Amino acid sequence: MKKAAIIAIALASVLFVSCKEEKEKPKVIYEEKAEGTASKKVDSTQIKVADLPVHMEGTQYLIHPVGDIRIYDDSNRSYGTSRTNNQVSYAISNYNRFEITGYFENLKFQHIDSTSMVSLTDKKVQIQTATFLNTVADKTKRQLLIYTLVDSDTNQDAKVDANDIRSLYISDISGKGFKKLSPDMQELVDWSLIEAKNRIYFRTIEDINKNGAFDKNDLVHYYYADLLSPDWAVTAYEPVK
Repeated sequence: MKKAAIIAIALASVLFVSCKEEKEKPKVIYEEKAEGTASKKVDSTQIKVADLPVHMEGTQYLIHPVGDIRIYDDSNRSYGTSRTNNQVSYAISNYNRFEITGYFENLKFQHIDSTSMVSLTDKKVQIQTATFLNTVADKTKRQLLIYTLVDSDTNQDAKVDANDIRSLYISDISGKGFKKLSPDMQELVDWSLIEAKNRIYFRTIEDINKNGAFDKNDLVHYYYADLLSPDWAVTAYEPVK
């Protein structure tokens, strides 16, 4: 009987832990950190790498994605990359003609007639996509990049990653004028280019009930950005009223 009881307790413990692990992490934590609370330890075993440069057709700039590959000796895992036959892949991004995708921390821009490079930002971010609006460039001669990225540790886990709120940004093809289009603390849902209006339309969702998750009880916002205005002005609109 004692042995059976021990086995039952062990199984209950495993089920409890499994349930806890399956619970979805919130994207936003609102509680302020208590004074004197130590920050979570961030792994420092990492290698900073840059992918080979990308040249968007019709532009005068090379774009170098830059990011970290983290190696964990205890579990033989890597973050921000993949392993093939236990060998680390040093690729941090993928390129598909007019779009760079992945999980990288910066982009460096280099004019094709120069050896110097300029960083997109000096902030801690995780860039997930960088899209060249080639059709807008063909029509208006204005060469722009649209970014989806994470720019803040909104769930307070000491990391800026895909578990935090995603935002929408814009810059010109040289990386200059890097600007946030979506409001703070609103999760980007999607975006679309409307060439006939030379606008980017996008939707966000706001956690109005402050439960840390984005769900059916929250508020969807609608915006567009004028791509030909000097400062890419953003306007809110209300199609569901």
